[in-house]
Amino acid sequence: MKAAVYVRVSTLDQNDSMQRTELTAYCERMGWEVVEYAEKRSSVKKRPELDRLLADAKARKFDVMVVFLLDRVARSLKHLLNILGELKSAGVRFICLRQGIDTDINNPVATLTMQILGAVAEFERAIIVERVRAGVKEAQRAGKHCGRPKRIFRRDEVRELRKKGLSIRAIAKQLELPVTTVADALKS
Repeated sequence: MKAAVYVRVSTLDQNDSMQRTELTAYCERMGWEVVEYAEKRSSVKKRPELDRLLADAKARKFDVMVVFLLDRVARSLKHLLNILGELKSAGVRFICLRQGIDTDINNPVATLTMQILGAVAEFERAIIVERVRAGVKEAQRAGKHCGRPKRIFRRDEVRELRKKGLSIRAIAKQLELPVTTVADALKS
């Protein structure tokens, strides 16, 4: 089997040697060939080695991905579940060494763990939606307008420009309106 070892540090002054040593030793004990993906410095949005790893997973260049801790691979639970979904669709097993997570399909504990993570992600999303709704209600109660402001423009001007042969895009550009707003104005 071939194992993709993913290590990440956030800044140049950090060292990934502990991650690298433990992950490589684990893979050697398992008898796996190691392919390394090391993020030297990453940001919240840019992780080129992780992107390369996921592309290689789709190309079936390895059988298992091994990481030190979950926070080394994912920014949030949703991000983790997206990554795990991509790996699963590529037929790649995921192992988080320090936290004892293994998505081996022959392991019922792995299936349970993934279901629990999915349930937690759903719960997290529901809490966020609930908070947003409560915030909107409170703002409305305080007399504040919520949502997009109404767009004020002359519909007759839109129709006149259309009669002159201008396209919807040209009208939108000239009047500095979204294309959909112009199209909707012409329908009414």
